[in-house]
Amino acid sequence: MSETTKPVAVITGGGSGIGAEIARELGTRGYLVMVTDINGEAAAKIAAEIPDAHATSLDVTNPEACTALVNKVVENFGRIDVWVSNAGISKMQKFIDISPEDLRRTFEVNTYGIFFAGQAAARAMIELGIKGRIINTASMAAKQGRVPFLADYVASKFAVLGLTQSMAFELAPHGILVNCVCPGFVATPMQDRELAWEAKLRGSDPESVKKLWINDTPLARLETPEDVARVVAFLAGSDSSFITGEAISVNGGAYMD
Repeated sequence: MSETTKPVAVITGGGSGIGAEIARELGTRGYLVMVTDINGEAAAKIAAEIPDAHATSLDVTNPEACTALVNKVVENFGRIDVWVSNAGISKMQKFIDISPEDLRRTFEVNTYGIFFAGQAAARAMIELGIKGRIINTASMAAKQGRVPFLADYVASKFAVLGLTQSMAFELAPHGILVNCVCPGFVATPMQDRELAWEAKLRGSDPESVKKLWINDTPLARLETPEDVARVVAFLAGSDSSFITGEAISVNGGAYMD
């Protein structure tokens, strides 16, 4: 085992979008970062941009793989201080057209993946006596059903919010804080796909849909991955030491609760 003096952070879904920016942000703040993604090459590309970062492939829907990764991180670096469960998927379609296969896959990645990864990380933190942080990526769709063409996604993210609270309650005696972030209309490759899907479903065009999203955001712009990453860094750091079980809205006012 080669222990590190740096705090260790693991990010799932770190090969692009929000996850990649979280990895970069934590890297600049002095964390040893492990970037994971189902696309191992994408994860490695992001890790190459970050000093003292590492990368590997991870399928969060496989609980054994989550446990194996946690064991690998602990073996190599001696600890896990922050675990960010960011991996997620979406597919826009009408509620009546969602297939059982699509519903199952959405929950496998967005909900089961957070459960399996968080469970593996928590076990390691407890065993090591580390008062760590687990941060889940939910969505403003975790707080409202008023989201078109994403019924399965909405349901999976509502589940993430409840899971975050349950984890926070049970892990509090171990000093482990669990929170989630709820982004809005974030400019990422996933959003590009959603723009195209929603435009087709509305009989419109992507640019018109983008204008709708901006008009729905009081701060009058699309959110950036950096907007989310900085809030994740706050939740990972000492300034948030008395916050747990919370779902932090990071959406420019697109949904206020």
